Amino acid sequence: MAELQDELHATAEVGELDRPVAWPEAESLDAVETDLGTDPLEQAHAFLAGHPVADGYSGLPWALRHLPWFDLELGESAVDTDVPRMREGHVGSLFWSLHLPEGLAGDRAVGATLEQLDLVKTVVHAHPEGLRMAHSAAEITDAQYCGRVAVLLGPAGADALGDSLGILRALHTLGLRVLTLSGASWASEAGLTRFGEEVLREMNRLGVLADLSGTSEATISRALAASKAPVLFTRSAAWALRPHPANLPDHVLVELGAAKGLCLVPLTAEQAGPSVRDVADHLDHVRALAGAECVGLSGTYDSGAAHPQDLADASCYPYLIAELFSRGWPETDLALLTSGNVQRVLRSADFTARAAQQRREPSTAKIAELDG
Repeated sequence: MAELQDELHATAEVGELDRPVAWPEAESLDAVETDLGTDPLEQAHAFLAGHPVADGYSGLPWALRHLPWFDLELGESAVDTDVPRMREGHVGSLFWSLHLPEGLAGDRAVGATLEQLDLVKTVVHAHPEGLRMAHSAAEITDAQYCGRVAVLLGPAGADALGDSLGILRALHTLGLRVLTLSGASWASEAGLTRFGEEVLREMNRLGVLADLSGTSEATISRALAASKAPVLFTRSAAWALRPHPANLPDHVLVELGAAKGLCLVPLTAEQAGPSVRDVADHLDHVRALAGAECVGLSGTYDSGAAHPQDLADASCYPYLIAELFSRGWPETDLALLTSGNVQRVLRSADFTARAAQQRREPSTAKIAELDG
């Protein structure tokens, strides 16, 4: 228990998390922070050298699945994301989505998710100079110090579980860190069923984060109340600025802030708008209602979505950060936005899992027993 208390103390202050360095040639953080230029874009590049972006959603695995050949370290024009562009955009880590096209369910969804997971690991292994697998905030920092982009697995779709907690545990063992709750019978418009709540408890016990983007308000409300770990919205902007089914109304943003969850605003024209300024408006809105500790970035590149002007691919993050600098965002809030908040929720999920594993054995619940 003393170890858990030490870990909790270490995670209490977001500002004291591991200090990331995106690439080996970057200056020390102190030098970066004292040498920010007056031009917003110069400021953005200098700032991001010490606070690289944690991108909350990338559709790259499915996009790569359809290419006969690719080299992400050399550069790949057929996709939005490769190592040169991530270096240019100061991307230090990103979550690779295991989501599947609509129409796959049951055993087919489980099998296709495993194939996606295998593909991710194969791609990372084939690009050792640019990419490295990571499963925690500490491993993200280690990868960045070595000059690699940290790749995390998830989110996967709820269909990937096949309504089996055993499959959830197997996916976690293989590296899954985020699961989207939408699309399952146990997380519907009516909210979480008894089995759905058991899935959430087991996710907390394992350290798998719950992604609530695209779920019903009833599911959101119950998950916010029941989850012992922070929840995510991996692709949600502000409904008040742009009505969209996956965007969040103001009262949900307020509830998310109270629960210390994380809203990752997508850089897509459909959800955020056609310009960098539109995306910045959403970030302003989420920060105002949920708090600076509860807003992050979701590139949503290689997902088939159209992107705002000047945010066409993974190299473009400096343009967005420059816009926020011009709006007067303090460096402390920008550091939380780019990577600090993702670090916080990962550390919190790991701490919650350690504590839960001391109290609770793996669940053997079946959906037929609880929802039948």
